[in-house]
Amino acid sequence: MAVRDRDRFSTATRLRVLGEQTAARVYRSQTRRQARRSRLTGRAALLALVVCSIVVALAYPMRQYVSQRADIADLRRQKQQAQQRVEQLRDLKARWQDDAYAEQQIRERLHYVLPGETGYTVVDPGPVKQSRAGKGTARRPWYTNVWYGVDKSDAGQ
Repeated sequence: MAVRDRDRFSTATRLRVLGEQTAARVYRSQTRRQARRSRLTGRAALLALVVCSIVVALAYPMRQYVSQRADIADLRRQKQQAQQRVEQLRDLKARWQDDAYAEQQIRERLHYVLPGETGYTVVDPGPVKQSRAGKGTARRPWYTNVWYGVDKSDAGQ
C-alpha cells in the first residue's frame, strides 16, 4: 500500500489525472455545444421558412380585407346620412304643401305684404360704413385697391 500511495502522489500520476479531468471537461463542453446546435435542425429551419412565406403571402390579402371593411363601414355611414337627408327633404316638402307655411316663407324671404298692410324694413344700425379714406385705401398701392374691389364684387357685397 505504501507503494500505491507513493505512486498516487508522484508528478507523473498527478499530471495524468489532471489531463484526464481536463479531457473530460472538454468532452462535456463539446457535447453541450452539440446539444445546443442540434436544437436548430434542418426541419426547424424549413418550418420557419414555411411560416415566414405564409405570413408574407397572407399580408397583402389581409391588408385588402381590412381596407375593404373600412370602405364598407364608410359606405354604410354615407348611406345613413343620405337616408337622414332624404327624411329632412320629405319633411320640408310636406311643409311646403301647407299654404300657411308657404305664405309665411314668402313674406319673410321676399318681403311681400298683403294688400292693405304696410311693410317695414329695419336697417341694422350696428355696422357703420366707413368712408373710403377711413378704410386706409390711401395708404395702399393702387393695384391693391383694384384687386380689393374685384374681390369685393366677387363676394357679392
